[in-house]
Amino acid sequence: MAITKIEVPELFDFGSDNSAFKLPTGTTAERPTSPSNGEMRFNTTTGYVEYYDTTDAQWWEIDYAPDPLVPSDNFNNLIYTGDGTTGRVITTGLAADLVIIKNRSTAQQDWIWFDIIRGPSEYIRSNRGNSPQYYAGSGQGVSAFGSTTVTIGDNAAGNLGANGSVGGTYSGAALQVMYSFKGGGAAVSNTDGTITSQVSANTAAGFSIISYTGASGTVGSGLNAIPEIIIQKKTSANEDWYVYFPPGVIDSNYNYLVLNSTAASGTTGSTPPTTTTFNPVSSSGNYIAYAFRSVAGYSKIGTYTGNGVSGNAIATGFEPAFVMIKAFSVSGAWYVFDNKRTTGVYSNQLMMNSINAETTNTYVELTSTGFTLNTTASDLNNNGATFIYMAFAI
Repeated sequence: MAITKIEVPELFDFGSDNSAFKLPTGTTAERPTSPSNGEMRFNTTTGYVEYYDTTDAQWWEIDYAPDPLVPSDNFNNLIYTGDGTTGRVITTGLAADLVIIKNRSTAQQDWIWFDIIRGPSEYIRSNRGNSPQYYAGSGQGVSAFGSTTVTIGDNAAGNLGANGSVGGTYSGAALQVMYSFKGGGAAVSNTDGTITSQVSANTAAGFSIISYTGASGTVGSGLNAIPEIIIQKKTSANEDWYVYFPPGVIDSNYNYLVLNSTAASGTTGSTPPTTTTFNPVSSSGNYIAYAFRSVAGYSKIGTYTGNGVSGNAIATGFEPAFVMIKAFSVSGAWYVFDNKRTTGVYSNQLMMNSINAETTNTYVELTSTGFTLNTTASDLNNNGATFIYMAFAI
């Protein structure tokens, strides 16, 4: 039978026909192995018409098409002043499964990370490579994860905002910033890879938390899509924070940076991740990983080229509430800007790899469509250099 290829899209009008247009049919097991975006079929297993969405890398039943993603249900940033109260409840507005906290007003204070898989009071520090996981103790750190709140204790890791001694110096009421990400709640076992992992995944928001034991093999990410960034940290012993970027994110290589370092990029020889698995750090010990992918209108992991001219505008497609920037081809800090710690239209500066308190400057302006670099600083806008960024909306 001859097949005619339609070069120009046409409108097919079946309005005058009393018959029907028949879709391909089959069971769930008989789905196409490599579907393209928009393919449609009738699933005889479920009894529903379904279509394939490459953004989510899954089949959606038309009767149950997903609701639009609400950014504030999946990410939030907030500021608060420490009062030294053990068991203080902070309203996040979402089920925060990853919580990152930094003391803004006092130098010599760590960035501390808590997540639902490792559990309450267990923290790691992104500004320290040679540092395993620590237990803050009962009533300290994030001591409980709630549906719209987190409970924190007094002065965990010398950082959570005690109104008292911080690092041996009386700081008064310390100013804090908290970034919260919704995962998938309590971890579930994932056997997609050769190494069983524990995963808390929010596939709609492009985010998953993964814990595993290091070995040669593959680990299931639970993301149902190829991640654009994977942040990994060994929690059982000293090791750097490795940040991986699969081919296509920056260039054709599988690249990495180190979160606790200002160094430029490196290239890994590992096999790139798939929609279900990634190759972990193969040394023995316990690891935690955070995997992200971009979701239109909510998050963007992208690159830009510096031009050395103040006013370099970067488009994300939405108004960001949080932006983290790192020089890729040259050395530079992991700069963090957000819409809560602001001075006028500009965001005050923190560095994810540094213990420093925040500083006021006019480097980055968050706009309705992205962010603008009002600086010629070499580690933010070096002419010809490549930069990677992560942005989230609220």
